[in-house]
Amino acid sequence: MKWDNTKAIESLSFTCGHCGNIVASNQGYASSDLHRIRVCPHCTKPSFFGPNNSSQIPSVAPGVEVGQLPKDIESLYREARNCVAISSYTAAVLTCRKLLMNIGVAEGADPGKKFVSYVEHLATKGYVPPNGRGWVDHIRTKGNEANHEIVLMNKADAEELISFVEMLLKFIYEFPSRVPKPKT
Repeated sequence: MKWDNTKAIESLSFTCGHCGNIVASNQGYASSDLHRIRVCPHCTKPSFFGPNNSSQIPSVAPGVEVGQLPKDIESLYREARNCVAISSYTAAVLTCRKLLMNIGVAEGADPGKKFVSYVEHLATKGYVPPNGRGWVDHIRTKGNEANHEIVLMNKADAEELISFVEMLLKFIYEFPSRVPKPKT
């Protein structure tokens, strides 16, 4: 993609919230009140920066990609991470809660049940690691708070839940896929 009428602006090194590369850009658009739109030289997508580079949108999504995920679960996990990158923290928390339900159903729980039944299914069927029940309950509790109460979640809440979800996804999907197959 080529952007029209970009101008030379002061160079800034940043991690692109679109492609994840560490880049330096001196091309973009500048406002008189010190806002900037910088074009990533790698992916050519724009990032918005507040005055004096005080904020970046999209910022870098927290967490890392997890291998071997079912498509729907992979999509929800990416959605939760991307919500944080655009400062939509309550949406990220709600998506982490929804991930628990989707993981439960993907691993054999009956759809259409009360939410707590998915958490119970994951715990009783061994999908939650030892001492991991606390984090699954924390995801459920924080998600319920965001869903059923008039409260906004913050960046720390969202990043914490994404971290817990990431570990759960690695435990259920990625790590088992790394075990070498027995030779026959």
